[in-house]
Parts: sequence; structure tokens; C-alpha cells
Amino acid sequence: MKTIAQKLLNWFQVNRRSLPWRNTTDPYAIWVSEVMLQQTQVNTVIPYYERFLNSFPNIATLAKSDPDHVLKHWEGLGYYARAINLQKASQIVVDQFSGSVPKDPSLFKQLPGVGDYINAAVQSIAFGHRIAVVDGNVRRVLSRLYEMTETVNESKHAKIFANKAQTLLCKQNPGDFNQAIMELGALICMPRKPQCNKCPLTKDCNAFIHETISTFPMRKKKAVVPTQNWVAAVIQKDNKYLLTQRKTGGFLGGLWEFPGGKIFNNERYQNACVRHIKEQLQIKIQIKRHIAQIKHKYTHFNQTMDAFLCRYQSGSIVLNGPSNYKWINWSELDRFALPKSNLKFLKKFQYE
Repeated sequence: MKTIAQKLLNWFQVNRRSLPWRNTTDPYAIWVSEVMLQQTQVNTVIPYYERFLNSFPNIATLAKSDPDHVLKHWEGLGYYARAINLQKASQIVVDQFSGSVPKDPSLFKQLPGVGDYINAAVQSIAFGHRIAVVDGNVRRVLSRLYEMTETVNESKHAKIFANKAQTLLCKQNPGDFNQAIMELGALICMPRKPQCNKCPLTKDCNAFIHETISTFPMRKKKAVVPTQNWVAAVIQKDNKYLLTQRKTGGFLGGLWEFPGGKIFNNERYQNACVRHIKEQLQIKIQIKRHIAQIKHKYTHFNQTMDAFLCRYQSGSIVLNGPSNYKWINWSELDRFALPKSNLKFLKKFQYE
């Protein structure tokens, strides 16, 4: 009788998608793909992955590149700390491991941005280490397979899912097994309308056998996502425009942006715009006109942003919040990585 692992691997050999990172054995390329695939859909990742490797084909190139250049290649992909940590990790690999990705999982896991998932994925796929991956797809498959009552979106149950995945892992081919179980979750055992008629594991799946597919996976109900109102100032001085850079480590860390911030309750948008520029930069501005209002969704809040075209009036810039600033020509804007919210309102802006 075939084991679950054997059934899954047989299905994967026939049904696996042709993806660019599956055509390489380079640990660095595999690492880049897994970092990008965290929190991001495959179809979104593919063009970013190809452009990134074209510009940074190896660890040494990434390590010595301008951080702004790296972030520009990540622009629009979100979760920018991934890119910052990947470059920091590449510098450590060059300095301490002669430019080779560590084959020891315990050493690899010490690198910036490498958690349990990245460690398991890269070490199993690139080096054959017997470590089971656990992501959202895997948790959903396991939850239905065993009718697990543990909620899939609470960290307190992470070890239970990890142990269950480890017991299933194919010891002879852990890399393909890990990809197979994630592929099953992505293509067949989907959150809504799973295609059980195409699943190789129906005879082993308790939720299918007991007709409880719709019950699993169990999730803790999420809190209502709040909406925040923001303003942004496109500040003009002669023929130049002001960009500020967010501090690394925080929200949207390392990105450049048109400065601004959140609006107080009952505060007029124009007043909020002037206030933020005074607080952050110590300069006075005059609002010329409203550019646009855009909406954008982040993981923990929904954002409504009103952008204003403003004219610099007086004062010398003293930073209070941003880590850097630049006055740039409009033609230089494409060199800087901007938040998605800025990119949205820029589509509606004709520079003057």
C-alpha cells in the first residue's frame, strides 16, 4: 500500500507547475524565490524573481549593491523588510561563508530574515535536509487530512502543525515532498471550493471521508481591520521635488516617499499636511491643490490617502522621523523605491 508521501510525490511529478525556480539547483536562486513567495502569490512573484536575478545573479552581486537599487527591484512586491534582510544576509554569507549559502540548517537559520519556513524550504530543496515546511497551504492540507481542531492562524499551534508535517515528510526526497504538499494546497486543497475529485489523498483524508471539508481548517476570527486616513505632500521647490526616506526596521522601512502621515480625528486634511511637514522636516509649505485620494490595503489596516501638491516656502530641513531626504528632478523619480500608495496617486498627477 502506498503511503501518503508516495501518493503525493507521484501526483506532483505529473501535476507540478513549471516555475523558474524549479529549473535551478542554485541555493541562492532557491532562497530568493522562497523569500519572495512569503505572503505573495506565485503569479505575482515570477516577473519580480526573473528581474531580480537578472540584476543580482549571485550573492556577491547582491551583497555589494546599493540598497536603494535592491529596494527598487522589490517595489510593489510589499513586505520590504524581506529585501532588506536578504541583502544583509547576503553580506554575512560573503563575509563569513565565502559567498556560499550555509548547508548547515542551524547556521543558515541565524541569518537575518531566515525563520522556520525559509530554513526548511531552502535547506530541504537545495541540500536535501529532512525538514518539513509549514506554510498556509500545508496547514490547510494537514487540517483537512486529520480533521485538526487547532486553528491555523494562531502561532500557539505552530509546533503541532510542524510535528504533524514532520511525521509525513518523505525522508528520501524531502525537497520534492515539501514542494508537493504546498502545491497540493495551492492547486487542489484550496480554501474555497477545493477540487477533491482531483486530489490523490481522498482515501486518506478524514475531512473528505466524513464530509467535513467545509469545516476545516479552523480559524480564529480576525479583528475588524481599521481604516486610517493619511496625507502626503508633493513639495515643489524651483524645479525639484522632495523625497524622504523611512527608517529601516519600521513600517515600509527603507522606502522613499512623499512625506506626510496620519490625520488626527476631526483634523482638516490640509492642516494635517502642513503639520506633518513642519514636525518631520521643520519647513513651511503652502498647499497649491489637491492631487487625488487613493485607497490601499495593508495587512493590519486599510489606508485612505489624500495627496496635495505643495510649494516650499521657508526653512532649512531638520529631520525628525525620516532617515534621509533628497530634492530630485522629476526625471529621477524612477530611481527610488516608493510605497504602493504613492505609486497610486502618482498615476493621477501631472507634474508641473
